[in-house]
Amino acid sequence: MENCIFCKIAAGEIPSATLYEDEDFRVILDLGPASKGHALILPKQHYANLYELPDELAEKVIRLAKKMVIAMTKALQCDGFNVVQNNGEAAGQTVFHFHMHLIPRYKDDHAGVTWTPGKLTDEVRDEVLAKVRACL
Repeated sequence: MENCIFCKIAAGEIPSATLYEDEDFRVILDLGPASKGHALILPKQHYANLYELPDELAEKVIRLAKKMVIAMTKALQCDGFNVVQNNGEAAGQTVFHFHMHLIPRYKDDHAGVTWTPGKLTDEVRDEVLAKVRACL
């Protein structure tokens, strides 16, 4: 896409701190990191979100995320990792080019990728099961 900043970064038109690159993806350090080492996996082709991402690339991105998390854990000696992927404004997506966040976690870092757990009621469970199964 012509005006997509992530397309330009993935294509190398805008400089970035690139950790890894192959024919399909570029992995860069996030300019607004949640923690030390926070990175983004960007596909080189434009897809707005997970809904648009072809199955073959979806499979590749999870394998790449695993490869990066293993290397980054060893290099940064972090205590854990969040792998986050947002779809749509309501889910926190701000750049509408598919990307996956790799967020190293350190004990007591307060990066805050959490929520307050609710309670699954029988009524909601039954409704969700019926609706989702009908769409599969």
